[in-house]
Amino acid sequence: MRYAGLIGALLGCLVVLPARAETAQVAVAANFTETAEQLASLFAAQTGHELRLSFGATGLLYSQITQGAPFDILLAADAERPERAVAEGYGVEGSVFTYAIGALALYSTTLDVSAGAEVLQGAFEKLAIADPAAAPYGQAAVETLTALGLLDALQPKLVMGENIGQALQFVHTGNAELGFVALSQVAGQEGVWVVPSALYEPIRQDAVLLNSGANNAAATAFLAFLRSDDAVSLIQGAGYRVGSVIAP
Repeated sequence: MRYAGLIGALLGCLVVLPARAETAQVAVAANFTETAEQLASLFAAQTGHELRLSFGATGLLYSQITQGAPFDILLAADAERPERAVAEGYGVEGSVFTYAIGALALYSTTLDVSAGAEVLQGAFEKLAIADPAAAPYGQAAVETLTALGLLDALQPKLVMGENIGQALQFVHTGNAELGFVALSQVAGQEGVWVVPSALYEPIRQDAVLLNSGANNAAATAFLAFLRSDDAVSLIQGAGYRVGSVIAP
């Protein structure tokens, strides 16, 4: 009888666990790294499911998917790859939706960027961007420089990171005085100029359920979770636009 209280407590703990906790493998665009980690923690606390996150440039992640990488979900930094995933037979039809719209920022730890684009015409040696062939934020940077009429003049000063995380690292390590990065990476910091959205195509970040995740309870639950009030609030707080852009 003296163990009855302990047994009851243990049974009480068991009933809050999901009937079957599972693990999902999620490929995540590099710009969404910190936000995805926070979402994964919150999701695990609410559901008991676990996410294993892999980060990289969207183009490189998609290449891995086409080569058989066992991802269940792709959180891309564009709309193109999730659509291609479905069209090319890697994704589940009807599962694509926009989970965030990103913003581009010019960032420096050493130069005054308060005057905006004017700093790009000043004295500096290197400007970091993500590889535009693989990273949508890199493509947005190229579009911005083109719109400003500065791409040709600045081409010799460009240093390209494999993804947007590496572009930010170049600025932090001093390998570039300036860098085009995701606003979410530097929100709330000094030395940030938010690039006017008219200078580049909207960075619509779409999610897709991949075929290997179609019967994975963690994968399908996480995509539903991304539409929840808690997730939307967290994503907005990280510097992205959401709300009306997310399909029901």
